[in-house]
Amino acid sequence: MENYPFRYLTACLLVVFLTSCSKEGTSQKPPAADSFARGADISWLPQMEATGYKFYSNQGKEEDCFKILKDHGINSIRLRTFVNPSDDKASGHCSKEETVAMAVRAQKWGMKVMINFHYSDSWADPAKQNKPKAWEGHDFPTLLNDLYNYTFEVMSALKTAGISPEWVQVGNEIPGGMVYPEGSSSNWPQLVQLINKGYDAIKAVSPPSKVILHIDRGNDNSRFRWWFDAAKANGAKYDIIGLSYYPYWLEVKPDYTLSISELGINLKEMVTRYGKEVMVVEVGGEDTKAQNTLDMLVAVQKKVREVPAGKGLGVFYWEPQGARSWSHYALSAWGDDGKPTKAMDAFLVDL
Repeated sequence: MENYPFRYLTACLLVVFLTSCSKEGTSQKPPAADSFARGADISWLPQMEATGYKFYSNQGKEEDCFKILKDHGINSIRLRTFVNPSDDKASGHCSKEETVAMAVRAQKWGMKVMINFHYSDSWADPAKQNKPKAWEGHDFPTLLNDLYNYTFEVMSALKTAGISPEWVQVGNEIPGGMVYPEGSSSNWPQLVQLINKGYDAIKAVSPPSKVILHIDRGNDNSRFRWWFDAAKANGAKYDIIGLSYYPYWLEVKPDYTLSISELGINLKEMVTRYGKEVMVVEVGGEDTKAQNTLDMLVAVQKKVREVPAGKGLGVFYWEPQGARSWSHYALSAWGDDGKPTKAMDAFLVDL
């Protein structure tokens, strides 16, 4: 009887150990806390929840999507915001009010927040940068005021709700500019005036927030040098260079190994050439090739971490929870069973 307490404690510890090891996809603990952003853009989440979509842990337990993401190492959330969006399930929502509500949820889960201003009523990307309908017909000085006032309004609403975004994007994937046609990159002086109005409005409300300028095709160094050389020459104000990296959309798809070194080279040159910090603010891989996507995500995180002097700040997966069964989007990290795929384990790897 003298050894009973010891034997009982040993047995309990053994049970805990075996139980933790047996859980599918959760054999790794979240990595030790650091400043590196392991992020996810989950702007579809309110729509998914409104349509009754259910999220499940690896063990099949229905849970809040935020909890599942946090259990997979996610510590930062990115949220897009549209000016006057529709209620369309796929291309609407993301209003100021919805964005603020999502930011509050993220903060309650202990996550940092990135806000992504699209400056449109719906998607803005390299293929389209349509100005909001409410801004149509305005001359350029009025457009500058429109952009400043809208940015200030959203940032103020966040501040009132107790949110100080860590990062804020002025425009989404803007190699060709934004707020067409006035803000096209065919007219750099005007584009930079719009960018700087966004920067000024953000800093007026939240001085510590870091402003990001975001370009797609993060492995294309010549594209980035062309764009940021012009931005610098015209006096653009910003703090961070944001990159998208989607091997799926490259000619070498889905073999990320043929472009990952180019991404690493570009990240380092952006820091050296412009003296800015860098982040991969969008990344994604095929949901049906979960192991390949996991390997790609680990490789991308490593490349960002290899940037000298800690100037590689993090990596954000775009809509990992946006399961194809709901979104018809092929690059989520969620299965038809409502569970995360093994690709999400990439954010649990202690790099």
